[in-house]
Amino acid sequence: MRLHRLDITAFGPFGATQSVDFDALSAAGLFLLHGPTGAGKTSVLDAVCYALYGSVPGARQSGAGQGMNLRSDHAEPRTRTEIRLELTVAGRRLEVTRQPPWERPKLRGKGTTVDKAQTWLREYEATAGAWKDLSRSHQEIGAEFEQLLGMSREQFCQVVLLPQGDFARFLRADAEARGRLLGRLFDTQRFADVEKRLAERRRAAETRVREGDAALLADAHRMQQEAGGAMELPELAPGDPGLAETVLGAAAVARSTARERLAVAHSRLAAAESDHTCARRALDGVRELSRLQGRFAEARRRAERLQDRADEHRADRDRMERSRKAEAVAPALALREEAEREHRGADAAEALARGPLPAPLADADASGLAAAARRAAEELGGLDAARRAEHRLAELTSERAGLDRQERADEDVLREADAWLEGWDETRTALQARIDAAQEAATRAEQLAVQREPMRRRLAAARTRDALSADLEAAGQQARDAEQRALDARAHWLDLKEQRLDGIAAELAAHLTAGEPCAVCGATEHPAPARKIAGHVDRAAEERAHTASQEADGRRTEAERHLGAVRADLAAATAEAGDVPTGRLVAEADALEREYAHSRRAASALHAAHEELRGAEQERERRLADRQQAAVRAASRLTRREALEREQTQLAAELTKARGTADSVAARAAQLERRAALLTEAAEAVRAAEDTAQRLKAADARLADAAYRAGFATPQEAAAALLTDAAHRELQHRLDARQSEEAAVRAVLAEADTAAAAQLPPADPAAAERAAAEAEHRLREAASARDAAARCCAELDRLSARAAEAARGLAPLRAEYDRIARLAALTAGTSADNERKMRLESYVLAARLEQVAAAATARLQRMSSGRYTLVHSDDRSGRGRSGLGLHVVDAWTGRERDTATLSGGETFFASLALALGLADVVTDEAGGVRLDTLFIDEGFGSLDDQTLDEVLDVLDGLRERDRSVGIVSHVADLRRRVHAQLEVVKDRSGSTLRQRGTG
Repeated sequence: MRLHRLDITAFGPFGATQSVDFDALSAAGLFLLHGPTGAGKTSVLDAVCYALYGSVPGARQSGAGQGMNLRSDHAEPRTRTEIRLELTVAGRRLEVTRQPPWERPKLRGKGTTVDKAQTWLREYEATAGAWKDLSRSHQEIGAEFEQLLGMSREQFCQVVLLPQGDFARFLRADAEARGRLLGRLFDTQRFADVEKRLAERRRAAETRVREGDAALLADAHRMQQEAGGAMELPELAPGDPGLAETVLGAAAVARSTARERLAVAHSRLAAAESDHTCARRALDGVRELSRLQGRFAEARRRAERLQDRADEHRADRDRMERSRKAEAVAPALALREEAEREHRGADAAEALARGPLPAPLADADASGLAAAARRAAEELGGLDAARRAEHRLAELTSERAGLDRQERADEDVLREADAWLEGWDETRTALQARIDAAQEAATRAEQLAVQREPMRRRLAAARTRDALSADLEAAGQQARDAEQRALDARAHWLDLKEQRLDGIAAELAAHLTAGEPCAVCGATEHPAPARKIAGHVDRAAEERAHTASQEADGRRTEAERHLGAVRADLAAATAEAGDVPTGRLVAEADALEREYAHSRRAASALHAAHEELRGAEQERERRLADRQQAAVRAASRLTRREALEREQTQLAAELTKARGTADSVAARAAQLERRAALLTEAAEAVRAAEDTAQRLKAADARLADAAYRAGFATPQEAAAALLTDAAHRELQHRLDARQSEEAAVRAVLAEADTAAAAQLPPADPAAAERAAAEAEHRLREAASARDAAARCCAELDRLSARAAEAARGLAPLRAEYDRIARLAALTAGTSADNERKMRLESYVLAARLEQVAAAATARLQRMSSGRYTLVHSDDRSGRGRSGLGLHVVDAWTGRERDTATLSGGETFFASLALALGLADVVTDEAGGVRLDTLFIDEGFGSLDDQTLDEVLDVLDGLRERDRSVGIVSHVADLRRRVHAQLEVVKDRSGSTLRQRGTG
């Protein structure tokens, strides 16, 4: 890395723009950066660091990491802070420009606003002779420089901007402090992560082993509960050695004891089953004997009850016999009862029919009543002509009333027609005026309709103009955001592409096959193929990033197209709507719509007015026609009324003769009809009563004859002997039940086993049941004991199998835990095998420190005239861990001593040599990036003249590697010894830079 030019504006103490030509300063190889205290010497180095990494070293970086405090207090309010650095790194000439966030005055109004930080990166293309933009992303540019330099900001500040105070402290520091600094420089965090990962794996493995032991102990405790006192288990805890063997041994003893208990339980169960069978057999015999004895006793009691009811049984048999004889008389009794019922009904009907008859006919026989009915029917037939005349008279009366109603209606029609026709002229004038007004409104509505559409288009264009004005800013912001995302996506793709190219060897090595030629070198042997490192970028990841970049470009193009479309639409809408505000156009459009709606409503009455006038004219014609027709109908009614009066007079005379004393012919006909019906009904009732009397007399004779032949003295005695169906069924049921009971009792008393059982002593079922219950209880207890023993054996077998399986599964876990625990203890420095108690990270850093000490010794010997040599020591200091000790060997005494014993000047050039050596080692560690420009900050005031000359000779010797070294110091003697100088001049208006001795 070689610096060419640095431009500083409004940064730190520099209020105006200051420039540094590093090419001119570096031509001498050694140059001096000097100035009074507080002038801004360190600010020049801060500007270099900020240009590369976007931040300054240490506590000088604040403002939430954005560099808000880097702005110079001497700068003009409208001058923006800016750092521009031109340099060559990895063969590429680059220019980086950074502008930190800036709180500036607002362009409009009062107050301030904050502009975002800006960054630009450009590369000079020699073939084109011009600068090419690469990126504008802060993170992308910082990552680009970190990749090109191979160092983080902290490493850069230690290697390029050599801070002597830090290395003096490093020289005297203890192992822990050295470890922290070296860890930052050499990025040994991965080794610390290995230690942490091993410790985590040890804890995780220990947790799994303890969980497995806990599960095994839980199974052991369940086996102990199942086995009762047959299993003895010592006090064990998860993680104890030999836990699995102890649990499995105790389980085997418990299983053996449980099997012995099961055999004993089987024997006891067999004995209890035999006793139970005998007891049940004895109980069945006693129960059968008790049943037979009870059966015999019950039969004797039933026989005694039958004997007690013998008289009742004989009476039932006699009653049943008389009932069977009376059944022969039953038909004659039924016939006699039916004849008597009919005779009573006929007598009642005769009395009812004679009741309405007049006194002369009340006692007449059937023939007299029939003759009177015939005479009434003949008189009724002679009234038919009178009925027709009466009906015609009613029609004439109705027609006369209709003529009267028609006359009154015609009078009403004439009055209404005359009244309506009087106001016809006024009505016609009003309707014509309404038609004229509606016609004028229709004409106005047509004129307004022509104006509506242009007004609508203009209002819509105004609203579109307002909406697009708001959308234009959003579309512009979207276009800018899309452009930034496209740049970010392209930068990300280029970064991944470069990472893939850096690791392409590992990607090619993945396809190597033993015996097959390499696609690059053609060799068939591949002794050390490259390995993929963590975070390796493969082809798929690069293609995805490329696709994402293309998609981001497409979205940027679409956003720009959308922005152009919004602008075009806004211009078109503005041309249509003009500059009139939308509110004013809305008011004009509303007024136009209201006037148009009013005219439309008024015009809509035109058709109704025309129709109303047409209807009025038709009504006038109808009224005139009605008046004329009413006059014609009046003349015809007069003639018809005279004819009706003549016919009414003639019919009235005829009806007076036919009615007689009745009110009308119809009333007289109704009287005759009722009289003929009553006489006919009475004649039939008299004849029916005579017939039923004859049938009753014949039934009495037949009943007396039937009762005599059946053996009854009178018909009444036969009727009393008859039984109803229900009484007959009940009596037959009692007789059948008596017969069945007698047969059943005789059968039981005749049974041989029942009679034999009755001769034996009474049975005792209760005692037999108690003996059987006791035997069954003993059987249940024996079965329960056998089942419990079987369950215990099965559960112990299951738990033992699970414990054995768990023990087998724990064996590899415990072996893995032992292996990981040994590795974790070894890398953590706590293992007995790690004699020096050195952690893995300390071991790696010790190797780096040994390299640094060797590189520093080459310069320290020249600075100290061959007296001092720096050596690495891995001895332990006190009770701490070893590995990062640093001693100095004094050639004058031949003794090795601690670096803390060096004097102030010796400490300076020793730390300077250490810093230069560390810079070489870190540079090699970063991939061999050349560092052509170095800065050394302070410490030269502690050297005598001879030592100072030797130190300057060493620094001047760095030019052999084509390096330029800048010394940052305010020592006056250095201004005489170093000719190329960059002076920082302090003033009330801000510091300025001057270059001297650069030709």
